[in-house]
Amino acid sequence: MSDMAATDYERFAHAALPHYGLDSATVTLLSYSENGTFLVESETGRQVLRVHRPGYHSLAAIESELDWMESLRRDSAITTPQVIPAPDGRRVVEARIGDETYLVDLFTFVEGTIAEDDASDISFSELGAITATLHEHVQNWQPPEAFTRFRWDLDTMLGAAGRWGDWRDAPALSAADAAVIEEAERKVIERLTDYGMGPDRFGLVHADLRMSNLMVQGGKITVIDFDDCGWSWYLADLGAVVSFVEDTPDAARIIDEWLAGYRSVRDIPAADLAEIPTFVMLRRLMLTAWIGSHPESGPAQTLGPRYASGTAQLAQAYLTDPSWFRVDVPAAAPTLAH
Repeated sequence: MSDMAATDYERFAHAALPHYGLDSATVTLLSYSENGTFLVESETGRQVLRVHRPGYHSLAAIESELDWMESLRRDSAITTPQVIPAPDGRRVVEARIGDETYLVDLFTFVEGTIAEDDASDISFSELGAITATLHEHVQNWQPPEAFTRFRWDLDTMLGAAGRWGDWRDAPALSAADAAVIEEAERKVIERLTDYGMGPDRFGLVHADLRMSNLMVQGGKITVIDFDDCGWSWYLADLGAVVSFVEDTPDAARIIDEWLAGYRSVRDIPAADLAEIPTFVMLRRLMLTAWIGSHPESGPAQTLGPRYASGTAQLAQAYLTDPSWFRVDVPAAAPTLAH
């Protein structure tokens, strides 16, 4: 994981501005995690600049992310931010300071509010329909020959070298909690190994498609933050929806609503529905690892000391309660807003 601080990202953000003819623009940090995202303001308006964490994505992988975003915007009902090329045509530029180089890209500024901040802006049914539209697009899209994104599979999600770390490094993890979590992990691995990676189950996914990555204004919804997109199970996108609320009473309701919206666009076979608890547990294991590997993050600061204990309680339910996350799919579902 990166040891870069927000100030490091900001230095490289400033170093990238001349590539876009924005030398005198002001730069304000919006967020930082796997990358740093900044609001850029100048006489030409507002844009969003992204400084990539070194080693997380190759140039080819970033270009591939942009290819998918552009295809979604062009060929589906999904709206995504538009990349702004440098004057020389490059979609990704190199920001250099001394002997260090970081990859940077620039996007149009998306007006509106984050859906997570206002529950009245968008329903989980609408989010389900959006997710199904992405999956439907992938099923019918032929990526460019050079397209490359990493895989979210059992090795990269749960392995000792997992992309988000190892859940065993979570803060305040007791031996008793570790034992039950490990048993749940074994069950997840066993079930997903049996479930398989057929093309109807495994493909290109957003991998973090939740309310915090939707911008809403006047009924228009824009999907943002494709940084983690890659090859995985389609139901991994459902696991992401209940991130950090998996063990709350709201989780089952959220999943039911999401499924209603999803099925208004794309069917989910019974065999897939049966694995929803497994994908929820998988996401919780990944987030437990993420908390341990990102101690400086807001969620880690807020949830860290008790998160592993909550994961153990969820693991116990996953192992012993056959009714966990009962799935109800209402007959009526909203259509996706354009």
